[in-house]
Amino acid sequence: MKKFHVLTTALAAAAFLAGCGGNEAGDQSPRVAFTQMVNFGDSLSDVGSYDVGAVALSGGGHFSINGVGATGLLYINWTEFLAATLQLTQPCAAETGLDTIEAVVGVPPVPPTFHDTGATPCLSYAQGGSRVTLQPGPGNAALFDPTDPSTFGNAIGALTIPVHDQIQNYLTNVSPTFSPTALVTVLAGANDMFIQVATFQAEVAAGEDPTTAGGAAVLAMTTAADELAADVNTMILANGATHVVVVNIPDASLTPSAISSGASGQALVKQLVQAFNTELATKLQAGPSLLLVDAFSASEDQVTNMAQYGLTNVTTQVCTSSSSLLCTKNTLIAAVAPAASAAPATAANTYEYADSVHPTPYGYRLLAELVGEQMAIKGWL
Repeated sequence: MKKFHVLTTALAAAAFLAGCGGNEAGDQSPRVAFTQMVNFGDSLSDVGSYDVGAVALSGGGHFSINGVGATGLLYINWTEFLAATLQLTQPCAAETGLDTIEAVVGVPPVPPTFHDTGATPCLSYAQGGSRVTLQPGPGNAALFDPTDPSTFGNAIGALTIPVHDQIQNYLTNVSPTFSPTALVTVLAGANDMFIQVATFQAEVAAGEDPTTAGGAAVLAMTTAADELAADVNTMILANGATHVVVVNIPDASLTPSAISSGASGQALVKQLVQAFNTELATKLQAGPSLLLVDAFSASEDQVTNMAQYGLTNVTTQVCTSSSSLLCTKNTLIAAVAPAASAAPATAANTYEYADSVHPTPYGYRLLAELVGEQMAIKGWL
């Protein structure tokens, strides 16, 4: 039996028990009646922050394979899958915009706009490229160098609002407290890792001792983890949130990007991710209101036992576009591309990665199932 189906069954059973009053006779109320979802993080949770301007014109918007017709699945991002499971309104981007460099991408910038006010506010603050507390993040126009082709991808001008600021924006624009029936999710840290890898490479190329540069990178990652834990503890939990899901960084050393960097590159990525995850677990305020989900171990198990998850490829990216943000059914490798009839490219559902670091919709669904399973074990479903 595929482990994916096991997770689905576990979540469905938990939902059924909740609807029937759990395990206590006579109690017919759900364990937790969630009324909204609030998301903070980076591209792994971004549901359309950059679905404007040049990105919108391309048919993109999610860091995956865009368009449900491209995969045959109803949703793309793990928070969208989870919201559907919990029968919540689909998450929408709290802030949208692009600081594009028009001379490079040919499309004018789109001013940042908040969408988290009104009768039905958008509460997904996660943005591609966001770091924990610092700017700029990957994709930000500030990292564009007209003399360096390797930086041209930053011309798209991602906003990369740090997670700390995302949380503050919620507290300022929506409410100074979190609803006790809100499910709050946090997933961040990978972009700090990408920045530290780039910094390490630049320092070593400039003659810095690799051990010294590596130590500085590890310290930066533990500092980022300390900052994220502090924000969860003092800005989310301390302000009334009673159901907070924090997902650690998956094992990014197993991504196509890290694999292409060779054994030493993979080792560095894994070291930095593990340093962040270990520190985060240590500093988070444990208790009934917090659930820490171990996506790192799950991602390793998916590679080791991929057939059990319904995966057939965990090393090849399916998108031919420069980024999965711009990936659609028309920019897929031949092995998974749809036929001329535009039938869904269901073969893409057996691949783990859309681009060199981001999952396919199926990969995101696996993450949603993992989170749902852990919520059930926690007693929230």
